[in-house]
Amino acid sequence: MKTEPTKKIKLVKFVVKKEHVEHLRNSSKNNSNMHRIVIFIIISLLSVTAYAQDEIVFTPQWTAQAQFAGYYVAEAKGFYREAGLKVRIEHPSVTQPAMSRLRSGECQATTLQLCQALEVVDGGIPLVNILQTSMNNAMVIVSARGKDPLTQKGARVGIWSVGFGQLAICMSIKDHLDYEWVPLAQGVNLFVVGALDATLAMSYNEYYQLVQAGMKMSDKTVYRFCNHGYNVQEDGVYMTRDYYEHHRDEARKFAAASRKGWEWTAQHPEEALDIVMERVEKERIATNRTMQRLMLKEVLRLQVDRESKRREFRLRPDMVRQAARLMKNNMMLEREVTYEELSE
Repeated sequence: MKTEPTKKIKLVKFVVKKEHVEHLRNSSKNNSNMHRIVIFIIISLLSVTAYAQDEIVFTPQWTAQAQFAGYYVAEAKGFYREAGLKVRIEHPSVTQPAMSRLRSGECQATTLQLCQALEVVDGGIPLVNILQTSMNNAMVIVSARGKDPLTQKGARVGIWSVGFGQLAICMSIKDHLDYEWVPLAQGVNLFVVGALDATLAMSYNEYYQLVQAGMKMSDKTVYRFCNHGYNVQEDGVYMTRDYYEHHRDEARKFAAASRKGWEWTAQHPEEALDIVMERVEKERIATNRTMQRLMLKEVLRLQVDRESKRREFRLRPDMVRQAARLMKNNMMLEREVTYEELSE
């Protein structure tokens, strides 16, 4: 696996003074090639050590919004700093999957939905879930003209071009709906103007965009996956297995500080919203406080497990099995990825 450029590289501690390097360099002019080899090794080690960083670059899976409030809070309130970490939050573009940044080493941690993580591991990149925030599924299908999405066989349905629609694809295959998927970078405009028969939406995001656009929503036209046997967890924080194995302490501190950020957010939603709005304004995201308040309220609701009625911040083995079997049975995985493969 490609080494991430910002990894903290652990070396046996030793001290090499400048004069030692100079001595070896001068000696090499008159001595054997062994001196040159030693010089090369020492200078290489010094260069690597100088390049190594303690910083964790964290890339949420989408552009700045209240979906990631807990991480903004952890940064703004100094929870990462108190844990002895230097954390930088960098968002992807609307056309660049966050996973591509993790794969290339541009970041050390990212958020992924569980189904996305299963695809990545099945594709040969081992991952570790260090923190699970979502306990419920937020995806819905909204259909146009008052129709039930399950009666629209062959419908043109909007789907995010960077992913997130794995469960919907499984449902279309399983129920023989044969949807025609239309990739969207973002937004709901194509659906609003009537170019699509239906569109995927998140209950904390595009759903409210449609409400603000004046769309009529009802139980008949909105299919909620969580109520139809597809209640699979979504957002969790992931690192590559390779990075995690070399940085267990930092990973656990990052997870604990992030959880603290989310717990603080749940207790102080309006203050957390202030922090969110600062972030979206800095990132020049077109939104408003009302939209972000609705999003934050829904994201916090989705973090509460239906059975325990608590924020558990854990990946559920039963949901991993459910998602893996569903995706394997509908040809989206070559094999069933296990809970143990994703756990610490």
